[in-house]
Formats: sequence, structure tokens, C-alpha cells
Amino acid sequence: MNISLLSLEILVILLGVALLVVDWFTPAAHKRWLGIAAALALLFFFGLSFLQPSSLPQYAFGHSYVLDDLALFFKRFFLLAGVLVLLWAVEFGDRLRGGVAEFYALLVFALAGMMFTASANNLAMLFVSIELVTISFYVLAAYQRQVRESLEAGVKYLIMGGLASAFMVFGIALIFGITGTIEFEILSAKMAAKSSPAQQPLFQLGMLLLLAGLGFKIAAVPFHFWVPDVYQGAPSPVTAFLAAGSKAAGVALLLRVFLHVAPLNVLRWETLFIVLAGATILYGNLGAIPQSNLKRLLGYSSIAHAGYLLMGMAAFSLAGATALLYYLAGYLFTVLAAFGVITLVLRQTGAEDVAALGGLGRRSPFLAAILTLAMASLAGVPPLAGFFGKFLLIKAVLEQGTQATAFYWLAGVAVVGVVISLWYYFGVIKALYWGEDAADMSPVEISLPSRVGLVVCVAGMLWLGVLPEIPLWLAEQGAMALGL
Repeated sequence: MNISLLSLEILVILLGVALLVVDWFTPAAHKRWLGIAAALALLFFFGLSFLQPSSLPQYAFGHSYVLDDLALFFKRFFLLAGVLVLLWAVEFGDRLRGGVAEFYALLVFALAGMMFTASANNLAMLFVSIELVTISFYVLAAYQRQVRESLEAGVKYLIMGGLASAFMVFGIALIFGITGTIEFEILSAKMAAKSSPAQQPLFQLGMLLLLAGLGFKIAAVPFHFWVPDVYQGAPSPVTAFLAAGSKAAGVALLLRVFLHVAPLNVLRWETLFIVLAGATILYGNLGAIPQSNLKRLLGYSSIAHAGYLLMGMAAFSLAGATALLYYLAGYLFTVLAAFGVITLVLRQTGAEDVAALGGLGRRSPFLAAILTLAMASLAGVPPLAGFFGKFLLIKAVLEQGTQATAFYWLAGVAVVGVVISLWYYFGVIKALYWGEDAADMSPVEISLPSRVGLVVCVAGMLWLGVLPEIPLWLAEQGAMALGL
């Protein structure tokens, strides 16, 4: 077994254990530095990821683990997300009554689970890795035990997550019962054979249950019910990691399973994914309009973005998968920038309503400018990352229009969704500059690490929007690993 392929995951797990051990000797006043040290370590691991061998797939654990360009794309994505989330967690640490180092360690263990999902190459590894992510988030969502909303978020996530896991296990059992294997390579060969089990009712049911479990992870309709309450109640850094990392982990598995192992065209599920994508876009955008709580608004917005990601799946092409990966990269910087500002502002005001942002343009022009850019990018305003990502996804869907008119309808729904989203995203911008002044108009304090993290997010949004060549090439390399 080539255990060196798992070097990144091993380093991340050791980092989590080291945080727990070093915490014993660290005075309470200095625990903040544990989070900063962990973020720097993850940044170092991110650099190491570029030394990993790529191009040809390599396997470990009896082919249950694969390292290819797609896996590397997602590992780098998760590591970068981990760095930024840990910086936000450091700012949030003073709102925790205890267990600060454990909070950092759980974020790191969730990150390890995400990295394993990127390399999952059979159904057992898929389930175990996604559960490592989910179980960590059960605890993280309820980490503020003294806050009722946080406990409620943890319980709801636990119940809904447990239900999704049950669906997934039942689906895996049915797939194994019909095909006699859980290995992705063998399943893929069986799908291509003349006697493919793809149209057998029990196999279809198994795949449908697997889709339900993964749909829960990315918050796609109709598996989205947990999102608004969990986003609102969970600590802000946890919500940021849910929005960026957990969603990307689900997308990584959806790509590998439904574009490579059991392709949509073999299952004849193209229409199903078109409907899922369209419904998710419309529900998320319409649900966000009446929201006054900022985290709840971003929760509904996250549902809508899951719909845009499903567009890349529905296109079932190299262009669609490339656009999906590119869109994820832009979403990472954008949503983490938004939650970074929210974390800093909430630490001072404690209020989560959009109205609480009133006068931020005068109190802290730096934070207001970053939140404005994040809202504009999420809405798809050029020249930011969100615009180019949506453009690529709609273009990929339109290219499939010659096969079925439903693709044209999906592209139309995506455009309608963009128009609707302008209303609530620009409502936030309006509150920043033209809203009624908050009770406390003193400037919001920003530490140097947080300032650097926010600047990185802005640079990422602008880079992906203005100079897309290199990230687009990286996304295409990852998508090519799917063999489309």
C-alpha cells in the first residue's frame, strides 16, 4: 500500500491531535494563538499539495482511495477553506465559554473528512468519509451550549443528518445487493456492459437513495429543510465551513458517482437533474427574499447556489464539470468573505439582522466594501468570480440544448434566479450604506490575520473574475479525471 498518497490527510489529522495535546499546556489567554498556528500549518499543507503527484490516478487501501487531478483539486479547495475558517474561528473564540482548542480541532477533523471524500473510490469509503464530516458538524453546530438557537441547530442537523445517512446506507445495500460490489471501478465496468443493471428497479432505487443522502449534504431541494435553522443557529465560522467545505464535499462525491461511476445518461436521469437544479434555484432565491436575518438569508442563498452547481451536473459534459469546479472555487472566496465580515460584526453587535449592518459603510468602510463585493459576486455581477462562474454554467447548459429543449428552460430559470437574487443581495448593500445607523457606531476592530484573510478572499474573487485562465485550466484538469 502506498501510504505516502495519504500524507496530506495524515498531516491534517496529526494537526488536530496536536491541538488537543498542546491545549493542556496553553494558558487560556494564549489559546487564540493555537488557531492561528493551525491556520498557518494548513497553509503549509496547501503548499505541499502542489508537490503531490498528479496526472495518472494512484490508488491505496485496495483501490478504495484514489489520488487524481479531481481529488487534488478538492483537497486544495478544502485546505484553503480550512485556513480561512480557522481565522474566522479565532475571532469567534472569545464568544465560547470553554473548549476553544477543541473547537479548532473539530474544524480540523471535519477538514480531514472532506479530504477523504475527495479521494473516495468505493461506497464504503464514501460513507465513512462523509460521516466523519457530518459527525464533526453535529458537535460544531451545537457548540454554544448556552445559546438555545445553537442547540436547536445541532439537534436539527443531527436528526436530518441521521435520516440522510440511513437513506445512504440503504441505497448502498441495494446497490451491493444487485451488483455484488461496492468498488467504483467494477461498478463503472458493469454500467458499460451490455447486461448493465442500470435500469433494474432496485438498482435505480439504490442510486436514488444515494442521491438523497448526497443531496442533503449540498442542500439541494427537496433535502434542504435543515439549512435555514442550522445556518442561523450554528456559530458563524461553522456556518461558513458548512456553506463552503461541506457543500463541496457533497459535490465531489456527486461528480464521481453520477458523472463517472454510474453516469446520468446510463441511468437516464438527465431530466431528473434538470428538474432538481431548476427547483433548487427557484426555491432558494424565492425563499431568501423575505429573510431579515443575515445568516438565514445566506442559508436560502446557499440552497440556490446548490441549484447552480447541479446545472453543471445536468449538463453532463466536460464543459459542465469544468464550470462546476470553477464556480465552486469562486463560491469559496465569496461566501467566506461574507461570513468573515459577519463574524467580525457579530462579535461586536451580537445582532444578526440585516438592519444591524446599518451605517457599516461609515463605521468600517473596509468591511462594508468587502461585504459589498461578496454580495455582488454572489449575485453574479461582473467582473467578479460569481459572474464568470454563472456564465460558464449557463453556457455549458445551452450547449446541450440541441439534445433536449429542457436545457433551454434550465438556462432560463438560472437567469431568472440571478434577477431575483439581485433584490435580496442588493438589499444587504442598501443597509450597509443607506440603512438606519446602528446603536453603536464605533469602528469594528479587525485583527491583522483577519484583515489578511479578507484581502485574500477579495483577491480570489477578482482573480477568478478578471484573470480566469489559470483557475479555468486547473478546473478543466480536475474535470478531465472524470473521463467525460
